[in-house]
Amino acid sequence: MFLLVLLFIVVPIAELYVIIKVGEAIGVLPTLALLFADAILGSLLLRHQGRGAWRRFNEALAQRRFPGREVADGLLIVIGGTLLLAPGFITDVVGLLLLIPPSRAVARALLRRFTLARFTVVGMPGSGPFGGPGGPQPGRREYDYDASAEEVPPEGEDEERRLPPQQDP
Repeated sequence: MFLLVLLFIVVPIAELYVIIKVGEAIGVLPTLALLFADAILGSLLLRHQGRGAWRRFNEALAQRRFPGREVADGLLIVIGGTLLLAPGFITDVVGLLLLIPPSRAVARALLRRFTLARFTVVGMPGSGPFGGPGGPQPGRREYDYDASAEEVPPEGEDEERRLPPQQDP
């Protein structure tokens, strides 16, 4: 609840305050031009970083790795790009920090710490239905079926058609 109050009330008021102060310092038109320029820069940076994250995501899947880092990067890039597109200088600074790879790594580590503190992982390696790296679970049998099959005609057909033809000697 407190986070929502901060997000929807305090941040816009702080943004307006900063925009007014910047407008007083450099003028209205340069302030508007600066806000427009950082929105354009944000969209270009979002496109560039987003493509890189998508490429790394596909590489992780091709290598059969879990793409956790790539998904977190993609999430942070989308949030950063959205903040850069929103008008305001405070959100632009935070958005820029999320789009730059070194500061995004710090944000990813904070995100990981935040999420790991709230989730509990249940299970152990090899506890799935198919076992894990060590093979199947103890107490389970592995089955290997070796059988042959033959086609059976539908019911109601005469006996001659069901029996294989006999060969004359």
